[in-house]
Amino acid sequence: MNRALSIRSNKGSGQANSGGGGGRKGFSFASLRGSVQPELSRKLFLLIKSTNNLIAHHESAGKERVSIATQLSEWGEQTGDDGVSDISDKVGVILSEIGEVEEGYAHNLDEARGVLKAIRNTEKSVQPSRDNKDKIADEIQKLKFKEPSSTRLVVLENELVRAEATNLVAEAQLSNVTREKLKEAYETEFAAVIERAEKQILLAKHGRRLLALLDDSPVTPGDGRPAYSSSNHARQILDDAEDDLKAWRPQLDDQDAQYVKEGQYDTSSPTTQHASSAAQGVPRGLAVGTEDQGTSQGTSHGGFDSSSINTAKDKEGTELENPVVPSQPS
Repeated sequence: MNRALSIRSNKGSGQANSGGGGGRKGFSFASLRGSVQPELSRKLFLLIKSTNNLIAHHESAGKERVSIATQLSEWGEQTGDDGVSDISDKVGVILSEIGEVEEGYAHNLDEARGVLKAIRNTEKSVQPSRDNKDKIADEIQKLKFKEPSSTRLVVLENELVRAEATNLVAEAQLSNVTREKLKEAYETEFAAVIERAEKQILLAKHGRRLLALLDDSPVTPGDGRPAYSSSNHARQILDDAEDDLKAWRPQLDDQDAQYVKEGQYDTSSPTTQHASSAAQGVPRGLAVGTEDQGTSQGTSHGGFDSSSINTAKDKEGTELENPVVPSQPS
């Protein structure tokens, strides 16, 4: 997570990267595959495709947030008010970081979507064994009706036994994969929802700290407003926000702890590696005075960079390797 103390220092590159939808594809032949999906995997295929649209909207929302943050900073600069200029610029940094969190959330949703593809691919591999078993059973019934004494009945019945055995293995594989991957996919998604919420809450609280530095008491015509002197304090708030984001770790509840114990919860996954609220989810330094306390140590805030926008990946048509289809027993 790289952001500057000021959005304006990256104005040129920020504008170049502040487009709407990003690099996601439009039409492709992959969009036509829904009509040729096996019946067993068709509903999940459509669910995965709809999730891809959801991901695109979250990516777009994140990029729009970054663009709006830049516009806020530029507007504040042209007001000629030192306080408004400084606070709007630093609030823009916070808003831009919220946009980055949204894009990270979209990335994590795509990981969960990828897990569901394992179920879909297994469903596709099971469909032929179901069809083959049903086809042989139908042939036997037809032959019993037309030629009850046909010697081919014995051959077909042996084929049916083999087909049922093959299908039994495939169905067991499907059941195992479905349960495992369903839990994995939505554990990933819910962890991403929690991460996004806690990080955005943290950033919003620091944003309110910044707003508290701006004196909004009314002045009468002809009276001058006191000089703005909270630039160092505002800088420190951005430092606090960056430190709190780096310190963020997922807070495991009892159920999560049980998953860790059973080896089912991957604490090294991207949704748990990114940083977001402090240990208790409350950013430090929330008690804000109205005067600059001079808390800045003059260090450069090298962590934030408003131009660092993740390029959206093309997620349409991404395939996992097909699971191994069980061979027919001899």
